[in-house]
Amino acid sequence: LKLVESGGGLVQPGGSLRLSCASSGYPLEYYAIGWFRQVPGKEREVISCMSVGGDTANYVESVKGRFTISRDNAKKTFYLQMNNLKPEDTAVYYCAAPEFSIRGYCYMTADDYSFWGQGTQVTVPS
Repeated sequence: LKLVESGGGLVQPGGSLRLSCASSGYPLEYYAIGWFRQVPGKEREVISCMSVGGDTANYVESVKGRFTISRDNAKKTFYLQMNNLKPEDTAVYYCAAPEFSIRGYCYMTADDYSFWGQGTQVTVPS
């Protein structure tokens, strides 16, 4: 499975961005999905995950109510809608998928993921 992110950029505080992650290879519908972010000097942080069927989604506390994960299996793409962005959201954002997915299960640790996108920079100036 190959993943390619897009949609990052510079946005003012309070603004919105939608990140996209386009997949190719094996059908996306068989994979759980996740979004992570990383700032220099810190470990990669999970933001959100969604199960294979889309029936389970989890968020890290810092983005609850502001970010929304979604998937469109027909388009082989999943998304992260980010609203009310804050300077502390500045990071490189990565999409990811685990090699094996259990239906209904959502994975919230980086070690569970095998396939990663190249990352896209999101900058929210203070």
